[in-house]
Amino acid sequence: MGFVVRKIFQSLDLAASIESGSGTRTLTSASMRLVQFCRRGAEGSVRVGVERENGGVVDLKAFDKSVPSTMREFLELGDKGMECAQRAVSSGECVLPRSDIQLLAPVTGPDKVVCVGMNYRDHCLEQNAPIPTEPIIFSKFPSAITGPYDDIQLPSKSQEVDWEVELAFVIGKKGKHIKEADALGHVAGFTVANDVSARDWQMKKNGRQWLLGKTFDTFCPLGPALVTTAALKDNPHNLGIHCLVNGDVVQESNTDQLIFKTEKLIAWVSQFVTLYPGDVFLTGTPPGVGVFRKPPVFLKKGDVVECQIDEIGSIRNTVV
Repeated sequence: MGFVVRKIFQSLDLAASIESGSGTRTLTSASMRLVQFCRRGAEGSVRVGVERENGGVVDLKAFDKSVPSTMREFLELGDKGMECAQRAVSSGECVLPRSDIQLLAPVTGPDKVVCVGMNYRDHCLEQNAPIPTEPIIFSKFPSAITGPYDDIQLPSKSQEVDWEVELAFVIGKKGKHIKEADALGHVAGFTVANDVSARDWQMKKNGRQWLLGKTFDTFCPLGPALVTTAALKDNPHNLGIHCLVNGDVVQESNTDQLIFKTEKLIAWVSQFVTLYPGDVFLTGTPPGVGVFRKPPVFLKKGDVVECQIDEIGSIRNTVV
């Protein structure tokens, strides 16, 4: 009986927070790995969960029915959502085995996907390009997002599809004109991205505007989890970052090579646009991309691309 009463009050408290928008929304103290998933056999029914250290995923909606179904809606709850997730993990309840679920991209349908070009010192050196003095910003359409283990589709319109492992972060708190000192308080967590790129469209066609070359369907694999800052043992700007194609290492660097780090990017972009919970930032790629190899190398059907960032995880996508 006590358990039932507790669950009712938890639901009422969370529902009230949705209505009022209350909560400090710092998002920085919770240590967890958030995922978005569906149960096998129930594709299309999206849930938000938390990975457990010993395996399995806590189904937050099963723990509290007032928890929204998507990560974007969950992040809009701010600290109230994170507090509910922590209670769910502590309870030991509503745990699903990995075999019962399919991991999706940790965020789908964001308001925007913000990308940063030429943001690794060693990548600039690879191209004999000057170090940028301000962030170079472009975008992908949200429809490019796909899951951590989903296929990358080779478009018939491109013959020069390339890989780019990237550290990504997701906004957890709305803001505009955000100061660098406050920026990390707006971050929900970090994840792994592959900024798949059609180099012919990026560099040769359409007036050399980058958008079309970057935003074909499936050109933004994300995952496997949204890792909060508190869950990282090391600074997010001091992590090994790697890309393998068919098991061969093609990119190897460290996020300490980032020219403009998370705080600067948030402050810079929020001068121009309001950032919303769920917005995704791709922070740039290190050297080793196919287009600058001699001769250039591009992805082909059957290739397997694995993008890895220490402490955050690995995504693995087959080219079809």
